Amino acid sequence: MRVLVTGASGFIGHAVAHALRQRGHRVVRGLRHPPPGATDTLLVDFAMVPRREWWLPRLKDIDVVVNAVGILREQRGQNFRGLHSDAPGELFHACAAAGVGTVVQVSALGADGDARSAYHLSKRAADDVLRTLPLRGAVVQPSLVYGPGGTSAALFNKLAVAPLLPFPEGGRMQVQPVHIADLVAGIVRVVEQPPPAIETLVFAGPQPIALAAYLSQLRHGLGEAGRLRMLPLPASLFRLGASLAAHLPGSMLDRETADMLLAGNATQHNALPSLLGRAPRPPENFIAPETREATRRMAVLDLWTPVLRAALAFLWIWTAIVSFGLYPVQGSYELLAGVGLHGRIATFALYGAAALDLLFGVLTLAAPARWRRWLWLAQVALIAGYTVLITVFLRQYWLHPYGPISKNIPLLALIGLLWALEPRAPRRR
Repeated sequence: MRVLVTGASGFIGHAVAHALRQRGHRVVRGLRHPPPGATDTLLVDFAMVPRREWWLPRLKDIDVVVNAVGILREQRGQNFRGLHSDAPGELFHACAAAGVGTVVQVSALGADGDARSAYHLSKRAADDVLRTLPLRGAVVQPSLVYGPGGTSAALFNKLAVAPLLPFPEGGRMQVQPVHIADLVAGIVRVVEQPPPAIETLVFAGPQPIALAAYLSQLRHGLGEAGRLRMLPLPASLFRLGASLAAHLPGSMLDRETADMLLAGNATQHNALPSLLGRAPRPPENFIAPETREATRRMAVLDLWTPVLRAALAFLWIWTAIVSFGLYPVQGSYELLAGVGLHGRIATFALYGAAALDLLFGVLTLAAPARWRRWLWLAQVALIAGYTVLITVFLRQYWLHPYGPISKNIPLLALIGLLWALEPRAPRRR
């Protein structure tokens, strides 16, 4: 069969496209940014909401459509209504008009009559459109999906390796996570043996468990020593923290995702066991032994990198505050005199350096990703410059018992680590 998979660059869509190819199907990948020279791809941007008339000629000879487009949080140029509701609705109507035999919509557990979040409501809107059309297939509603490269998997791995995890209700809310391999196997089965009309199929793990138990099983699977320690936290404080985290670059958390976590994610109507003819794998088997250490290290980096950034930002900002007058200004002038700076030049150096420190502190917290590699290099250059200058003119500070200069060495190593962890921009061809 010839299968169009939209959202094929995403976590679920990529896995579905790969599995269908492994089964011998011809897969057309719907992508916003097809790689140069790629074959069997369709350039499509759901954010532009392509109309059904646009889809009709492009669905020629397509037997099945799997829609796996989805975002967890809205961002500039991508919103729930366009990506989850309007664009899929147009695609589904075009499928019915073009004679596409089967459509599989990857929705989400919770996109039902009790939905409250904008995420679930937008998913449900597209699901409802599909249910009205004379097509075969299914609305697949996965629970929390775990797998290598998954955004939610990275989040839960990070929580699992925390030394102490403050969480509302001690993590007693029920979840039923499903492994990506089982989810994909279920979708492939629906593609190959579709229901005669659109059915709603919930895909989840073997049984509901408390979130705390899930994280404990992940912690054990990651080979992390010690048990998971959870500190009960008022839900109001958790929501407040999530609202603040929403402003951090790359954060998965905001007020709405926090509410979804607090609501839990479990079902009594799991279609996966009967569809696969076996029980889905349990969370204790999610992490393959051969990937355990690499996954653990990535989780530790994901957990502590924001902490390192916050500590570095504090250092820059506190240094600026001290330089602006918390430390006696006369003492600062005396230090500057030791390197040959006097009068207006010394004043400019003192307050100019303090302003630069403050700017570095703010940017350490809030700089967009495209700036950060240059930011870390600028910080390294400044600290290295200070170190050289003091070594030449005030070398006695190398022998100070509190190590005010020698501490620059681990600081440079920390910033070098942050620089190395930044993703590199793709090379232009």
